[in-house]
Amino acid sequence: MTSINPPKDKYRAVWLIFFILGLGTLLPWNFFMTATMYFTSRLKDEVAINITGNLTDGVAQNYLEAKFNNFMTLCAMLPLLLFTCLNSFLHQKIPQKVRIMGSLFVILFVFVLTAAVVKISLSPVSFFTLTMIKIICINFDGVGPVWRTSWGYKFYPPHTHTHTFFSGQGGMLLYYILYIIYIVLSGSELQDSSFGYFITACVVIIVAIVSYVTLPKLDFFLYYSTGNSANPAEGVRDEETKLDLLKKVFTENINGVDNSVAFSKHTSSSVFEIFKKIWVMALSVCFVFTVTIGTFPAVTADVKSTIAGDSTWGKYFIPVSCFLLFNLLDWAGRSLTAICMWPGKDSKLLPILVVARVVFVPLFMLCNVQMRVNLPVIFAHDVWFIIFMIVFAFSNGYLASLCMCFGPKKVPPHEAETAGAIMAFFLSLGLALGAALSFLFRAVV
Repeated sequence: MTSINPPKDKYRAVWLIFFILGLGTLLPWNFFMTATMYFTSRLKDEVAINITGNLTDGVAQNYLEAKFNNFMTLCAMLPLLLFTCLNSFLHQKIPQKVRIMGSLFVILFVFVLTAAVVKISLSPVSFFTLTMIKIICINFDGVGPVWRTSWGYKFYPPHTHTHTFFSGQGGMLLYYILYIIYIVLSGSELQDSSFGYFITACVVIIVAIVSYVTLPKLDFFLYYSTGNSANPAEGVRDEETKLDLLKKVFTENINGVDNSVAFSKHTSSSVFEIFKKIWVMALSVCFVFTVTIGTFPAVTADVKSTIAGDSTWGKYFIPVSCFLLFNLLDWAGRSLTAICMWPGKDSKLLPILVVARVVFVPLFMLCNVQMRVNLPVIFAHDVWFIIFMIVFAFSNGYLASLCMCFGPKKVPPHEAETAGAIMAFFLSLGLALGAALSFLFRAVV
């Protein structure tokens, strides 16, 4: 076999690992977000503090409980944005292996601690403070580097593997199914169910660690990770010899040795020059997530069913209609880009569709969000909320995936990784802006 015949992805192992890493990058955020029922239950106290800070009877929803979703989103997204910026400088000074393994172990430690705290009695203020510190840690030291490095990986393998990372991120619906099983359907105490839920998160992270350790040992990944697939060596060489060389180069790379010159004859372009080529896609993905995080879950998680009455539907309404439905349709939208990429990367319709998503902000505000002070309820029936959520979630997954895929395609191959880093930054910026705006959106209601 010659070097012009690329190795095969045996048993689709690399595909599966990319899917697992996709799950792992958003696992901390999603596990904390879906378990809001558990977190807010720990914030209840015999004496509640209302929004104005006055002491009232235990009937009023206290401030920490009312603003938990907003603070959770803000504490997650701002550190993510900060580390995305810092990582642009740190990734050349800290070996790749150290960054990713260190991040995964930080996430594992936080979830072990979270599971342990389930069994420990804490005051609402102490519990709230500890929870926010954990969210900051996993998004600053945990998710940031894993996410950033995964974008770097993503641009080398073939097209089918490019979309696998997105499918993994959209596949968070698996976690929401677990949430419903553990928290809603189990029938056990909320505390016991939450303990099992967070232990499951620990298992997923351990699987991600094992997967990452295995990745550099796979010939298929080594072949494409170095970029040699586009520049086969002159003449006929033995493939085994070539893969041995790639293993050596990749090993040096993850330990901080820069081998980029050996694989590219192009002159590096400035970040600003690359940004001028992809600014439409960068701003588009930023706007997509600003709208999404600004309303989900800060506004959408507070919508109450108007048809439940005394039935169990009221218990299932938010877990199913908000969290599960969002992730199901978001995943469907991301997955669709593997077979359909319309409109094209140069089409003016794409940014128009992105901007049009701002209509979901008032639509969700006018649903039956409780508690509310200013706006009337226009779309009271549950069906309205479900319809809005279907379109909202699907458009988020589809449009965000299109933008992230088109960004690197608008530049030459040797600029694709830098373009990916720019796109990742604007994605993080959109998340942070959405987190900040979520306070405003919720206050308007």
